[in-house]
Amino acid sequence: EADRALADVVAAYLAAGDRGDWDQMEACLADDIVTQVIEVQNVEAAQLVPILRPLVPQTGHLAAYPNGNMLIVSDRAANVERLLRIIRRMDQTSDEEIEVVSLQNASASETVRVLTALSQGRTEAGRPGPTLVADDRTNSILVGGDKAARMRMRGLIAHLDTPLEAGGNTQVIYLSYANAENLATILKGHVTETAQTEGAQKAPTQSQGYTDVVILHEPDTNALVVTAPPKVMRTLQNIIEKLDIRRAQVHVEAIIAEITSSNSAELGVTWAAGDTSGGDNPAALTNFPGSGVGIGQIAGAAASGDDAATGIGSVLSQAAGVSLGFGRIVDSGTSFVGLLRALSGNSTTNILSTPSLTTMDNEEAEIKVGQEVPFLTGSFTNTGGNQGNVNPFQTIQRKEVGLSLKLTPQISDSNTIVMNIAQEVSSLTQGSQGAVDLITDKRTITTSVVAESNEIIVLGGLIDERVRESQQRVPLLGSIPLLGQLFRYDTSSKEKRNLMVFIKPSILRTPGDSSYFTGEKYRFIRDMQEGHREGGIYLLPGERQPALPSLDATDAVPDDTNDNGND
Repeated sequence: EADRALADVVAAYLAAGDRGDWDQMEACLADDIVTQVIEVQNVEAAQLVPILRPLVPQTGHLAAYPNGNMLIVSDRAANVERLLRIIRRMDQTSDEEIEVVSLQNASASETVRVLTALSQGRTEAGRPGPTLVADDRTNSILVGGDKAARMRMRGLIAHLDTPLEAGGNTQVIYLSYANAENLATILKGHVTETAQTEGAQKAPTQSQGYTDVVILHEPDTNALVVTAPPKVMRTLQNIIEKLDIRRAQVHVEAIIAEITSSNSAELGVTWAAGDTSGGDNPAALTNFPGSGVGIGQIAGAAASGDDAATGIGSVLSQAAGVSLGFGRIVDSGTSFVGLLRALSGNSTTNILSTPSLTTMDNEEAEIKVGQEVPFLTGSFTNTGGNQGNVNPFQTIQRKEVGLSLKLTPQISDSNTIVMNIAQEVSSLTQGSQGAVDLITDKRTITTSVVAESNEIIVLGGLIDERVRESQQRVPLLGSIPLLGQLFRYDTSSKEKRNLMVFIKPSILRTPGDSSYFTGEKYRFIRDMQEGHREGGIYLLPGERQPALPSLDATDAVPDDTNDNGND
């Protein structure tokens, strides 16, 4: 029955035609229950349902029919009539339009930013705000909304679109991290490039704004003095805010480990024979290079007696290893001597260097630990006897010998670190035969690597193993089996060297990260100093060795009380 009644109402509504809703309502009494289909013309029917529902009692019914943009109301005739009046008042053609307001002095983007902030405040208070869009190409603002809102915006825009007083848009910006001189150069380049590339596309008022920009830097306070139109000023401020940030740092620890071991052995026999009776008598001698003190020196020293300078004791003191002599030396007759020499040696070297340094992102850093050693590069000696009073001299050049680590880290967005590294270790070595000056060992690595924070990565290394065997002998005699051992000198050596270089970078983004690494190094060196302090100073029992204060003492805030000597 309800569906039949609703169908009858809709049919009656459609049959009413031009008579309208009011003619239908006049035929009903105030307390009669009626159902009315209301067609909405200018607004969505569904938007009216939450507004009208509080006006319909529980016995009534209100629903929207979206396909036809209609409202179906079932209630007493008097209430339905009241709802019809409300709906007709709300179902009006909107007076919202879009206007274009051109600006002569102000920047369209800057003006929209100010007015949008004002409109948002009004919207939060329950009043809808207008729509504002800036067109930078024509330096104009598109204003959308009802007539009252548009008139209000036009008044505000006219107030803001006034020329500025000379010098009235100058700001002093103090920088916290960036360098004022470097940042001023970047900003000047940005302003110049923007004025050249966009000047032809912008309106005359905007292109002129970039030509009126003045940027100065004050090094003592690390500040910028900027004079610019509002839009340009805000652009420059945004750039400064993004560049004046605390840059991340990188703490790098390098590990240079080198282990060298060598073994050597020498064994040989040298002979000397001759007739010491006088005259031109034959003599024979075997002497091998590198065999130490020669047999001739020893034989001559033995024949000379016990003189301290030339005696056999003085000569044998220069020999290394075990030297066993045998034979017979006579003042007149045939002398025959032999010398058996045996030497074995081994050495081991273990070097561990761990240089470390901290630098900012994308900044080169270098640490050097060593000494400057003089190297002879030339000399002059007065060899002529008639050239006057000329003093001989030598030219010397000093070169750095020690450890050097140079690197430039670059932190990526994914927390990886790209490093350009140049590492060098040099040291003085023992002189070799034929060298005219000092000899240095040099180990250099130049590379670029990518590593994660706190990751240990190997830069390079060297594993070197050398075996040398040398045999010197008398022709023919040295080749005789067994007996040939008496006529030759053998030397064997083996040297092994292992060198590895590692590096461990760590990103320090916060003051806490920096404090952690600083505290670790600080406590390490302080513990070593405290260990040396326990023994005191020998012969000065009342004195103590110096040591770093504890971290708690360094963190203590000093007393700022101004004591003028008054108790």
